[in-house]
Amino acid sequence: MCSIELAGLALGAASSGASAIGARQQAKAQYQAQLQQNEMQRRYQAQAAAAERQRALRQMTGERMQQAQQEEAIGRQTRERELATQAAVGLEQARDRGVAGQSVTAVMGEYLANLGAAREALGRQQELIGVGKGFALEDIGLASQQRLISIDQPISTPIRPRGLGIQDVLSVATGGLQGYQLGSSLSKPTVPKTKTTG
Repeated sequence: MCSIELAGLALGAASSGASAIGARQQAKAQYQAQLQQNEMQRRYQAQAAAAERQRALRQMTGERMQQAQQEEAIGRQTRERELATQAAVGLEQARDRGVAGQSVTAVMGEYLANLGAAREALGRQQELIGVGKGFALEDIGLASQQRLISIDQPISTPIRPRGLGIQDVLSVATGGLQGYQLGSSLSKPTVPKTKTTG
């Protein structure tokens, strides 16, 4: 073997080997970058999920506070009606002290019937508020669950780069053979052809 052929073999093999090592280093760098990006994505998802849970909790608390305020207002109305009824009954009794007991009993019965109807309506209103708030809270929970599902998407795991394998060895061998062939073709003397005139 001639030195040009050996030089071609060495250069071809070295070039292919350097290319394989460069590709491996690039794959490792891409793998590390993907790992860092995945970690950032996990952190973002955790923060977004925590923020969504906090938002839903605040919204549910607001709904409960609104319900408590409404029920308190209804309770206040009920007490005011009871006091008004008691005052009216007391006033009626004071006015009718001289009237037969039957008449006072009828008036008291009418006031109490009106009070009962008002209490029933307010009680029904409280029930409806409770049912409505229950549905609202359920809707908030479902919407929050949907948002959490959209936040918590799976993160693909990057493929770990492989080491130098058979494909890389074959690439180095192929590069070496190509270099050898080039060196071979360069080492053969070529005779310039001359034109002959006749």
